[in-house]
Amino acid sequence: MARRALLIVDVQRGFINDATRHVVPIVERLQQDHDHVYATRFINRAGSPYRRLMDWSHFGEDSVDVALAFRPARNTVVIDKPIYTCVDAFFLRELREKGIDEVAVCGIDTDVCVSLCAVGLFENGMRPVVLADACASHAGVEYHEMALKIMSRLIGSRQILRTVSSGRRIK
Repeated sequence: MARRALLIVDVQRGFINDATRHVVPIVERLQQDHDHVYATRFINRAGSPYRRLMDWSHFGEDSVDVALAFRPARNTVVIDKPIYTCVDAFFLRELREKGIDEVAVCGIDTDVCVSLCAVGLFENGMRPVVLADACASHAGVEYHEMALKIMSRLIGSRQILRTVSSGRRIK
């Protein structure tokens, strides 16, 4: 049987708007269903490619935008990340040491950080399970839906699950 973890990606104050607000209570509930929970916080540090190449300076280290928008459970490990994904040698070692081979992924933004975390897990031999109804894009629902379609090609449609509303797979 697979050992599972939950990865909550970038559910931070600065990413909450009308398109993403519904994710907050869902991720708070999902934490209760997992023994191993990780939550990422994106921090846009000085000299980052976002600042240098995109002229995007939001989510600086002292910004209120970086604060988590949900109450982490006691067993939730918070990971600060300066790039789109948290899937690095440290995180993979953490999962493997705990015998985890399947990671439920949820959070914000489906089209960017959620996708890259899921693909990173897939490329490193883990099974990512994207909890579609626990994800959103602050750019709007069309970006969220496009990302789910693209991820179904990248990691397989069996890894994209509707979790809250219908329980069915996305095709």
